[in-house]
Amino acid sequence: MDELSPVFPIAVAAELAGMHPQTLRQYDRLSLVVPRRTAGQSRRYSMRDVVQLREIARMSAEGLNLEGIRRILELENQVTSLSARVRELEAALADEMLARPGRRVFAAGESGDVVSLRAGTRAKKSNAVVVWRPFGPRD
Repeated sequence: MDELSPVFPIAVAAELAGMHPQTLRQYDRLSLVVPRRTAGQSRRYSMRDVVQLREIARMSAEGLNLEGIRRILELENQVTSLSARVRELEAALADEMLARPGRRVFAAGESGDVVSLRAGTRAKKSNAVVVWRPFGPRD
């Protein structure tokens, strides 16, 4: 069972959230917390729903109105969704970079420029001596 499994009937969810079942019905009508439905149309709440109900109670106690709470929850859910998508894309990019033949590696060239190398090759070495002089007035 994970946090998204809809297992709690309305009476249990209300008790876990410290609310009256009628409040949960009202929040469902306002789309603040929308539980899943069974085949018989009974509401089933997940642990995530219960946590969200507690968060609604906290924000309401702090003086936010229900429309403000709805907007905050909507944005939080959007952030969660986008964060998951970013993780998916990062994993796909990492897999692609590892699987793609001919990846590029970069090194410093003899004149200090950036040189692109194929994976597994090394930059040409030089035995030349380079004297470094800082910029500024010369003595």
